[in-house]
Amino acid sequence: MLGDVTRDVVGAAPHSRGPVYAQRPRVSALWLLLTACALLVLTSVWTLAAEDELSFGRKPWQNLQKTVAEMSEPSFLRVWFGETRHEIRDQDGKLLRVDDQRATERRYLAGVGRALWTTLRIATLGTALAALIALPLGLLAARTLNAPRPVFWVAKGLLDVMRSIHTLVFGLFFVGIVGLGATAGILAVAAHSAGTLGKLLAEAIETLDTQPVDAVRATGATAGQVFFLGVWPAVLPQYVSQVLYVWEFNIRDSTILGLVGAGGLGLLLSEAMALFQWGRLATLLIAIVIMVTAFDAVSRAVRRRLV
Repeated sequence: MLGDVTRDVVGAAPHSRGPVYAQRPRVSALWLLLTACALLVLTSVWTLAAEDELSFGRKPWQNLQKTVAEMSEPSFLRVWFGETRHEIRDQDGKLLRVDDQRATERRYLAGVGRALWTTLRIATLGTALAALIALPLGLLAARTLNAPRPVFWVAKGLLDVMRSIHTLVFGLFFVGIVGLGATAGILAVAAHSAGTLGKLLAEAIETLDTQPVDAVRATGATAGQVFFLGVWPAVLPQYVSQVLYVWEFNIRDSTILGLVGAGGLGLLLSEAMALFQWGRLATLLIAIVIMVTAFDAVSRAVRRRLV
């Protein structure tokens, strides 16, 4: 019995050491990655400090308190509590004009509503166009569909380029081509989002169970029949879910496209910040949060049913 126990222990030893040795390269790679990240962080802090780029400016705490105090009174409250005869005077006390704050704020909120509607349309049309562009590129970039190598690398390269360039950069590019307005915003959203959707679609296809696809192929089906009968039914719910997720992201992204003249809410945001109108900025941020939160809830519910 002792010999059996000894043999069991001796026999088990190599197996017990095996996983330990197998995990060592992973642990070493992890520590190497963490060390590299720590060095990058320290180098960034040191070089920026040496260039005097980490300054907080003059009186940052006082500026923060003043900004927060003004933003704690969003401008939309003036619709109910604003002065109907608000006097505006110059530095010498001379009366310049008398405003009705309530009427002014109602007009401003109407403009905010129009800007939100424009932002939603830019995100919607940009996402729809991105989904159409990403579909063929994602199919060609999926390794398991065995597209010709030159075509595969071209499709993959296009997806990488589109995904790497920020929406704002595309916005500046298209504003220079088609001019100011929503069209530039739609094209900017589509160009960037197509790269993301195409990559997600290719990865979804590559992770599919190949048995149903092989079964369809074994019947002598053509490449188109294999795709529509074996691949597309399995990947469609994931693709729709991915489009909804990117759509949700684009609604947030589209709010700042107006900063470069590509339409939407960004122009009002830029104006409020440039004029230090923190109350109106608070109103705009609240409107953005409400819109994004509402759409996020709807999108999440739909995605939960699809996947």
